[in-house]
Amino acid sequence: MRSPRELLWFMQVGQRPWRELHWLSLMPDTHVTSVGSPTPPEAVTHVTSRYRQPTQRFIEAGAMAWLRDLDRAPTEVDWVSSLEPFSLTTGQAARFAKRHDRRLAVLMWHNFKETPLYKLPGYRNAWLASRDADFFLTLIDASRRHILEMGVEPERVDCVLPGIDTTVFTPPERPVEEPVVAFISPLRNNKGLDRVLLAFAKVADAVPDARLVIAGTGEDEAMARAAADGNPRIDYLGGLDQAGVADLMRRSAVFVTAPRATRMWNEQFGLVYLEAMASGMVVVTTASGTNDEAVKEPNKRVPDDIDQIADALVELLEDPARRADIARANRTWVVDNHDVRTQARRMGEAFARAEQRLNL
Repeated sequence: MRSPRELLWFMQVGQRPWRELHWLSLMPDTHVTSVGSPTPPEAVTHVTSRYRQPTQRFIEAGAMAWLRDLDRAPTEVDWVSSLEPFSLTTGQAARFAKRHDRRLAVLMWHNFKETPLYKLPGYRNAWLASRDADFFLTLIDASRRHILEMGVEPERVDCVLPGIDTTVFTPPERPVEEPVVAFISPLRNNKGLDRVLLAFAKVADAVPDARLVIAGTGEDEAMARAAADGNPRIDYLGGLDQAGVADLMRRSAVFVTAPRATRMWNEQFGLVYLEAMASGMVVVTTASGTNDEAVKEPNKRVPDDIDQIADALVELLEDPARRADIARANRTWVVDNHDVRTQARRMGEAFARAEQRLNL
């Protein structure tokens, strides 16, 4: 095996920063080249490629989009990699790896085989191309179980939990005593801003000083703006960069979202939960998919019910001392289990195990 390990990453359209590409770039003795657009902020070599995207109806791994300029991508690499086995870019990565006789690694969050994406043309072809990948690196245990259910042999699968930057997401010097609730999320319908606003109306009756701060962009921006315009106890900040999110978290007491499943998606994990917990916040969210892997008691993971969301918020907002105890435990748990540099090292070790198995 050459040193450093050379890894080529196929970016999905709209890829979010400081996630999978970032973790790969932090793996020891690894050089990463990304292909796609726009140029990512991570410390990688980048090759710009345009996308063909007939429709923007689908997003993230389900986006109907593929790379157009792969003739610019380097071929002298050890690994070709992408995210999710049904992604159209992963299908391209699989075909690229086969054409150039390179190893294929697929990173995974997906957690249920019933998704229609495994059956729809294009996405099914991507799965058929990627299912023989040399290595599946799953990022949650539910994803590991899922890909085994899909018939992939256990020796081709490893699991390393995701990490967040615990030097960026840090708690305040003293716990936040003010009853400030923060909703920080892409403003999509499945993230539950509508539920949170209805729940907050009940919270405001019980906790007179409570405030709600909303941050994010997306299809529910009009809802967020209208809520802030109509209620002086609600603020809408728009989209924030990583530093802005970390600052807001340090100034807030409770993090809240209310995700709900769709035919295509359920909550797989939720990195923002880790960021909130590392920042000294307590979490209230709805039970969706496998977000129990991120949200542990005594944080609150409740049914998708407005009254229960409100009750959980009131209980925590009215007890600053208990919040402070939970916040300290949250910080310790994230540092011990989800520090980004530690987890990137473990990802490198997982690749090394795969390389040993493949006699590379």
